[in-house]
Amino acid sequence: MNERVEKDYTISLNIKHRIRFSRDVFNEANRLLASLLESNGHAKVLVFLEQAVAVEFPQLKEKIETYFASTPGLDLKAVKIEVGAEECKRNEKVLRRVWDAVEEHKVDRHSYIFAIGGGAFLDVIGFGAATAHRGVRLVRFPTTTLSQDDSGVGVKNGINAFGKKNWIGSFAVPYAVVNDFAFLHTQPEKVRRDGLIEAVKVALVRDGAFFDWMEDNAKLLTNLRPHALEEAIERSAILHAEHIALGGDPFETGNSRPLDYGHWAAHKLEQLTDFALSHAEAVSIGLALDTVYSWRSGRLTKVEAHRVLDLLVELKLPLYDDAYELKDESGRRKVFYGLEEFREHLGGELTIMLLRGLGTGEDVHSMDESLLEYCIKYLQDFSRDKVGV
Repeated sequence: MNERVEKDYTISLNIKHRIRFSRDVFNEANRLLASLLESNGHAKVLVFLEQAVAVEFPQLKEKIETYFASTPGLDLKAVKIEVGAEECKRNEKVLRRVWDAVEEHKVDRHSYIFAIGGGAFLDVIGFGAATAHRGVRLVRFPTTTLSQDDSGVGVKNGINAFGKKNWIGSFAVPYAVVNDFAFLHTQPEKVRRDGLIEAVKVALVRDGAFFDWMEDNAKLLTNLRPHALEEAIERSAILHAEHIALGGDPFETGNSRPLDYGHWAAHKLEQLTDFALSHAEAVSIGLALDTVYSWRSGRLTKVEAHRVLDLLVELKLPLYDDAYELKDESGRRKVFYGLEEFREHLGGELTIMLLRGLGTGEDVHSMDESLLEYCIKYLQDFSRDKVGV
């Protein structure tokens, strides 16, 4: 009798992650979208536009309709305006309206869903696209600094549940990401500036030369000079995308999360403030904490740590929030529960990215709460001395 021979096969998938940078893509003279989208002659397009963007650009809906009217082979079914920001992630109402619209307009897997808005809005519309028909082609149009330089070029989608960020969601590579700088410069100054925190973050864990560039150009960035802001966004977006595509773990099946530097505390601070702290503000505060911890645990020099803190101050980004002082009945800071929630959300053992240098990260699997106590107090004093907060 012949013995059964076991055979193992490993097959790699070739998935394109298209990222485009342009300006005013819905101008009839700009044919980027016409060349980007594959059409079988009758591909349907369903557009979801964040309400705040629609208010800021009152002619945008009409421009979109005019653009598609002049683009043969693409059938615009509707432009749906929906609420955005964290409100759209608190329940499934917007998500269900995505599914309803897909069904109503008979949008299929050879069609496209456009999502135009900030990071939270893209998360929700992206989750709807990823789950309708097991995946409708999604084109993301991030409109904020934070979404253009980070989340918008990623592969994550989701909504909040059980009081936790992104508890329900999926990983799905969008058909394309279009960073349209025409959206960028109309955002409120604080929103544009706060979003630079993700550029600081990715520089710290992947590219020390980019961090040096941000230091050298800090005044231009603080003053939101368009050429500097756009260069920072483009460099940050590409670094994020390269890590996702080339880092060996695009769908986060392992434990290491370099792009989540500073995020364990950030996510908990958002929750503790009922999202009064924006994601960008919370990431800045969490990043400052992990930077001081990297120094006080012997990984980073004081000079390097202070370079990071000084850059955050220069960019008018926060270092500390009173939510750090919230404690449970035993006197333990509530933010420390974020460590276990971070581990639970990511799976596996606790893995936190700390800094070995500016541009070099190191994974650790535990954090000393007594040392964290010291670091929080240090940041409170440093913030009060530097900015009076």
